Amino acid sequence: MKHLRRLAGAAVTCGALAAAGIGGAPAQAVENQLWISAPYETVLPGAEADGSARERSLQVSVSRDVADGSVPAGRLTVDASEVAAFARVSWPANCAPESEVRAVCAFPEMPEGTDTVAAATFGLRALPGTDLGASGYVRYSATAGELTSHAGETRVGLGNGPDLGLSQAPYQRDLQPGTGTSVPATVSNTGNRTAERTLMWISASYGLRFEERHANCEYRDHTTGTGALCVLDEAVAPGQRYAMTTRLGVGRKAMYERFDQSVQPYSDEALEEARGEWTWTRGTGPELDLLPVTTRTAAASEPDIDPQDNYQAVILDARNTADLKLTGSRVRGAAGDTVTAAVTVHNRGPAWVASLGAGASVATVRFQAPEGTTVGPLPEDRCRPAEDGASPAAYYCRTPIYLHDKASYTFEIPLRIDRVVRGAQTTVATLNDDSELSIREFDPNLRNNIARILVN
Repeated sequence: MKHLRRLAGAAVTCGALAAAGIGGAPAQAVENQLWISAPYETVLPGAEADGSARERSLQVSVSRDVADGSVPAGRLTVDASEVAAFARVSWPANCAPESEVRAVCAFPEMPEGTDTVAAATFGLRALPGTDLGASGYVRYSATAGELTSHAGETRVGLGNGPDLGLSQAPYQRDLQPGTGTSVPATVSNTGNRTAERTLMWISASYGLRFEERHANCEYRDHTTGTGALCVLDEAVAPGQRYAMTTRLGVGRKAMYERFDQSVQPYSDEALEEARGEWTWTRGTGPELDLLPVTTRTAAASEPDIDPQDNYQAVILDARNTADLKLTGSRVRGAAGDTVTAAVTVHNRGPAWVASLGAGASVATVRFQAPEGTTVGPLPEDRCRPAEDGASPAAYYCRTPIYLHDKASYTFEIPLRIDRVVRGAQTTVATLNDDSELSIREFDPNLRNNIARILVN
């Protein structure tokens, strides 16, 4: 499977992609429309020779665009007719079946300030003797008062194999730099075959450190943290659950941290693919082991049938600060010349700053062309002009999504001197209230977040 290698490449991939679209603005809700949240896809374990099959639960919720006002109680319609040939549905108490494959489920009102409610959790179980290549869709619609939903659906297939999953650990806030913490996890198998061994990928961001480097794990330090690949020898049988804990040190540079884990059944090919072209170093400490929570009978090992629940990410925030400082530059030239002004964002620490979840830039700086000049072409992946039509135009440039302590990032701004204006200047300043990463919340000195570009 390729999902683990992609994750091992960098823990910030999703954030980096989010940061790339800096020219877009958040979509504004035009109406209080309902939305259905359901699994995109699920795979049911096939039936055994005796006709028994493990049940899969599908959780469906209903949300709305805005949380203003209240939404009355509503009805979710579930249509499983496309999967009736290979799966049986079990309905919860809040669902009134219209047939074996269709039901209407009552969901509660959404009071002021509430934007999501649970609508239904129903079960699917494979029928005996069905073709493992069978697939179909469960479809959903919802109404509440005069509101209606966009259509929702879940693709359902069949397969034999283990289905490893990771529990979601709670987020941690207000950690103290220089102390330690731990992240618990439960590895479970909801498939119908045993995973004889498990390949686990772990990543701790730059402000965290592994308290132990285990002998059955390989480690790689990279720009935004440390990754590990671990081979766990405990067989995880259907219905079995294992507990594990990762102990982490919270470094002096920690602030907005992230911890990621992913599991899949072990194979030599999967390990080599996860290693990629990087160099890994084996640990020397005690082996990382899984501690059994329950025990069931084992079976033959096969690939994971549904990897959607094989991954978890945990946010760990530490109480810390980072003093950003902005510096500008002086440039000189004659009329007709194009000169390059430099604007630099410095991180004076003590913490590094990273937006590994939202993928927001560490800092966005705003400036206008000094009098008598025109701003030349800027890198489209970092800078954009304001879209308000004002003259002179304002420009916004964004740093990457992380900036290490004592590091800096420089924007080069080409200026064409149309006419010489002695002492022409412009102010460059950071935007301190970005909702995704607010500088005001971590920077103790906003006075040095302003600089100037001076021309002649």
